[in-house]
Amino acid sequence: NRSTFRKLLKFVVSSLQGEDCREAVQCLGVSTNLPEEWLGVLLAGMHTLLQQALHLRSTSLKPNTFRDQLQELCIPQDLVGDLASVVFESQQPILYSVAQQPGARLPHVADFQWWVDVTISTSALARSLQLSVLMQLKLSDGLAYHFEVPIAKFQELRYSMVLVLKEMADLEKRCECGLQD
Repeated sequence: NRSTFRKLLKFVVSSLQGEDCREAVQCLGVSTNLPEEWLGVLLAGMHTLLQQALHLRSTSLKPNTFRDQLQELCIPQDLVGDLASVVFESQQPILYSVAQQPGARLPHVADFQWWVDVTISTSALARSLQLSVLMQLKLSDGLAYHFEVPIAKFQELRYSMVLVLKEMADLEKRCECGLQD
């Protein structure tokens, strides 16, 4: 509902300004009976949305374009107005300066290697050649992960990645068209 959304928005704005809102968010979760996972997703999504909008605001983001893009994301009209007012009206200098500061980053992929492995079974019951893909993923923080994926699951992963990349390209085209208008 709108009152819960406004409270979440208030917490996100306070968080962008550097305040600690964890206790207030937990109280809100208890009072609204929202599962902790949903609350986390909502807060993270709103935080990212506002941070990116504030970052773009100085260069290319226009209020009408921002409102239209929020409506494309199926956000209700009354909530769109609240988000737009935070980005374009209230507390601009403070939020804008905070959004420009670099934040903490998660580790990223530093190195990725893969091999195709063939498992040969020589048991008396069955004799088969099974393909699998062995992968080694090294992160920027020094951690390394090794895992094995059967070829059928690898094909599923490959197909899913192609779909995600296509959707990202389509979304990028829509955003570029919106920014040019």
